[in-house]
Amino acid sequence: MIINKILIKPILTEKATNLAQSKVYMFEVDKKANKNQVKQALETLFKVKAGEIKIMIRKGKEKRVGKKGLLKKAPNLKIAFIKIKEGKIDLFPQK
Repeated sequence: MIINKILIKPILTEKATNLAQSKVYMFEVDKKANKNQVKQALETLFKVKAGEIKIMIRKGKEKRVGKKGLLKKAPNLKIAFIKIKEGKIDLFPQK
């Protein structure tokens, strides 16, 4: 699997920003990626030392859309919680 395709994007929510203070970062990852691939991709892209990695699958929610109120399902997301041992990821740049 290509390293650039494993980590899709960082998740920037209120929970994620609170976790970032304790060096835990949330990333949306590819659905086929495992913990070892996520760790290698993070260490090569951001030049940090990754520690503990937890992965969860968030189920997609159903919404009613349109004039007829048809059900539409959002896709499932695979989310990785990554604790950093050494280094820093600059997701929140400061001036």
